[in-house]
Amino acid sequence: MSDPTQSNGAGPGEQPPEDASYRIHREGASGPLGAVKRIWRSSKWLRRFSYLGLAGLAALTGFWVVITRDLPDARKLLEYQPPLPTMVRGIDGEIVYSYARERRVQLRFVDFPRPLVNAFLSAEDKTFWTHGGVDFTGLAGAVIDYVAKYGSGQRARGGSTITQQVAKNILIGDEYSITRKLKEMIVAHRIEGVLSKEQILELYLNEIPLGRQSFGVQAAARAYFGKDVGDLDLHETAFLAILPKAPERYGRKQYEGMAIARRNWVLDEMVKNGWVSRADADAAKAKPLGLIPRQSESYDAANSYFVEEVRRRLIDRYGEKAEDGPNSVYAGGLWVRTSLDTQMQKAVRDALRKGLLNFQGNRGWTGAVAHLRNLENWQTQLIVANKTIDYKNWRVGVILDKSDSTGRIGFSDGNIATLTGIADKARAGDLVVAEPVSAGTWALRAIPEVSGGMIMEKPASGRILAMQGGFDYGLGSFNRATQAERQPGSTIKPFVYATALQNGMTPATQVLDGTFCVYQGAALGQKCFRNFGGEGGAGSHTMRWGLEQSRNLMTVRIANDTGMPKVIKTFHNMGIGDYKPYLSFALGAGETTVARMVNAYASLANNGVQYPASVIDYVQDRNGKVIWRSDTRHCDNCNMAEWDGKPMPRIQRKGKQVIDADTAYQVIHMLEGVVTRGTAVRLRDLNLPIFGKTGTTNGPTDVWFMGGNQDYVGGVYVGYDNPRSLGGWAQGGRISAPIFKDVVLATRSRWTLTPLLAPPGIRMVRIDRVTGKPVMGAEPSNDPKASVIWEAFKPDSEPTQYAAEDEFSRRRDALVAQVSQAREEREAAKARAVGVQAQDFAEEQGGLY
Repeated sequence: MSDPTQSNGAGPGEQPPEDASYRIHREGASGPLGAVKRIWRSSKWLRRFSYLGLAGLAALTGFWVVITRDLPDARKLLEYQPPLPTMVRGIDGEIVYSYARERRVQLRFVDFPRPLVNAFLSAEDKTFWTHGGVDFTGLAGAVIDYVAKYGSGQRARGGSTITQQVAKNILIGDEYSITRKLKEMIVAHRIEGVLSKEQILELYLNEIPLGRQSFGVQAAARAYFGKDVGDLDLHETAFLAILPKAPERYGRKQYEGMAIARRNWVLDEMVKNGWVSRADADAAKAKPLGLIPRQSESYDAANSYFVEEVRRRLIDRYGEKAEDGPNSVYAGGLWVRTSLDTQMQKAVRDALRKGLLNFQGNRGWTGAVAHLRNLENWQTQLIVANKTIDYKNWRVGVILDKSDSTGRIGFSDGNIATLTGIADKARAGDLVVAEPVSAGTWALRAIPEVSGGMIMEKPASGRILAMQGGFDYGLGSFNRATQAERQPGSTIKPFVYATALQNGMTPATQVLDGTFCVYQGAALGQKCFRNFGGEGGAGSHTMRWGLEQSRNLMTVRIANDTGMPKVIKTFHNMGIGDYKPYLSFALGAGETTVARMVNAYASLANNGVQYPASVIDYVQDRNGKVIWRSDTRHCDNCNMAEWDGKPMPRIQRKGKQVIDADTAYQVIHMLEGVVTRGTAVRLRDLNLPIFGKTGTTNGPTDVWFMGGNQDYVGGVYVGYDNPRSLGGWAQGGRISAPIFKDVVLATRSRWTLTPLLAPPGIRMVRIDRVTGKPVMGAEPSNDPKASVIWEAFKPDSEPTQYAAEDEFSRRRDALVAQVSQAREEREAAKARAVGVQAQDFAEEQGGLY
């Protein structure tokens, strides 16, 4: 029988060892854990409170997860790109306009004056330099204020630090809720770990909304005081510091007392913080607010049509809003260099206006600019209508009431005045233009019903220097220079003649100015063309004469003989338009625009080389990188540090040769005759070497002029927007040519006296202007009606039949005798160092006629 003690592993006389689980159970029952268990089993309230605590902790954890789950990453602020306006510069680099819906100007922290920074810290966050993103003392006050105002509908004070405001304004949003405040605190703490205090202040002072559509202190300084931040006085910086609390209130006249009290409080806080002396603060408190009236950015309205065309092209390329891309027009902060020449632009605007007003004459009132259906809230409706005028001291207003020819007119600023001279057909609600004639009295004025468009371009580059699309952009943005499709009339004839010159004709070719009819089939029979005014033919004349006098019959005959398909191809190559090969298109029946016609004429002036018409030179992004340029040519090795001894690098030509140089010059040379003795003779007294061509369409509905020199080419048309007759007396030479002339007179110092230069292949020959035959022994004179003129011929195309054979023989013999005599004299005077000059121009020039 075994010993029971041996079964437990104990030796004789020893206690058996305790079971391990028994020992743990015993010790636990008597230790802290046991006590807790006993209390847990005996107290149901402890169990309930514990369960509630665990549930609350779980809920808090879940709430934290929900709150922080979609929070934006504070590191985004390192690459934050605020929405910025697009700035537009003219040809001289000066800012001429900005595309902006908000006032924004970005500055670096070092650009902010210290008093301005201290004013904002005193007003918004005096512990900014020491807290970690959240000021818990201020937060506690905000919580108490929130509880006190709960249910009242009033908004509690924010208690937000500047860092929290950056989080709110840029990353989170302005929702009024406890949840937003918690998110704001979390993000603010994270921001403090990502950005320096200076970077946070820079973001804040550039982004804070301060009223009058201004964001940031620089924009606000200009909006309220017309100053830059560096020029602000102490009382002005203190005023800006009060705006974050109520940006749309403190800037208004009715809240001036509240604004002054709040401003003075900021000054007192600056004294408490040791940032300004009491004496300086008291001096600042004694000053008025000094706010300037609310006003929009001031830019020259003369440039409006041009900058609107630039805006259209930028939107097509980059989009309008921030969501359209990083380089959008209204948020991308682009810098745009344009070809706008402000002097030329003003000259074009004034000249076109003068021409339209002259045509309007005494035709009376032309109707309302617009009409309001009712006069309730008429001021608001007038502002929304956005109709303005930039001419003399005229203004757009609304007729409030009328009795016979007098009544009252209201303006967008709320002022009401007496209106006189009201037309019978005018009625209350009409938006009209008026001019002040005495204190409190305005007189009705008429805007020309006829309109038009004009462009000036640089032929050597295609850069458009000036553009006017109507009487005034404020009355309507439709640009008649680029958007109005009109018939060009006779201004298209030079391209018909150019086609003929490229196909064997010369300026001296005789063409019949006589009846020309075309059979159009059994149904339509014959179509017979006529000259302007219904005139018949005048016999055979030179092509030059036909172009100078703008003869329709000669033009259609030339087009027919050359071939209309070839003529249409020239129109296409020059960018005028694409038409069917009908003879009527040779007289300008197809539609085109002023912009396309000017660009086509510019290629003639540039020896047949055409550059795309452009209004934008290049575009830079907000960082200064060029992201688009009109001139895409490259120049290899242009930026070498040292010359490598090889020939200078050459930039390839940008333009396209759309017509040969000799032909282009021949056409230009003939068009000079249009000014000298043709349909544009009104320009002759300018005494400048310029060319031109008039145009008048059937009706006449549109009147045109195109012209210039090798430096500037311009074009203009005048006509009603809904085409109708301008009156039988209307012609391009009477209405449009004087408009171009006024532009030249306004910019006279820029127009060269140098004659238009011929390409190397051209031969100048003295011819009889009527017969086109060469002449010997007679020199061209300055008389516009001189019988002998210089004519331009391509090589081997000069006429060989002379105007007077006998005179030619006599002159030839005399020339030979003179040459022989000169040779004899040179041989007899070999000792002399100076030889005898040739006695005849023809010999001296080596056969140049």
